[in-house]
Amino acid sequence: MNIIETSIEGVVIIEPRVFKDTRGYFFESFNRKEFEEKVCHTQFVQDNESKSCYGVIRGLHFQKPPFAQSKLVRVVKGAVLDVAVDIRKGSSTFGHHVAVELTEENHRQLFIPRGFAHGFSVLSEEVIFQYKCDNFYAPQYEGAITWDDPDLEINWRIPMDKILLSEKDKRHPRLNKIVYEFDIDQSI
Repeated sequence: MNIIETSIEGVVIIEPRVFKDTRGYFFESFNRKEFEEKVCHTQFVQDNESKSCYGVIRGLHFQKPPFAQSKLVRVVKGAVLDVAVDIRKGSSTFGHHVAVELTEENHRQLFIPRGFAHGFSVLSEEVIFQYKCDNFYAPQYEGAITWDDPDLEINWRIPMDKILLSEKDKRHPRLNKIVYEFDIDQSI
């Protein structure tokens, strides 16, 4: 696997080695030993999958300690703009974000450490999206930031009249209204 650093330390793009021939392709989507050597030591405990249509924005979600989650995300079908926002108090990149296009063609994955809010917008007609998480889902520890916070300046690449949100994602606070429960040393 090839690791590509982003503008925020700890958030990395992972490109697998893809073997193609006339039958199709093969790649290893996860190898714990190589991941721990090149990215970090973590133990994924839950895999999730979602299916969404064009214009859907999911996010920006996180879980608060002690149920904070690191995530390794990828697209199986379609294309998304995947976004990670640094919400670690004291971080030099607090409030900054990384946005990466993940597609079924590029096979890229994004690793998002603990202490980041995460979301994505669907750029294709349909998407199947997978997440590996290193902590279990705990609804009582959910947190979120509104997707359209003007301080974040995220270009979701979806026209305003095409955006589809859950009722829950329509009501999240801005970044400057949340209580920061993440320290830099809680990232991984």
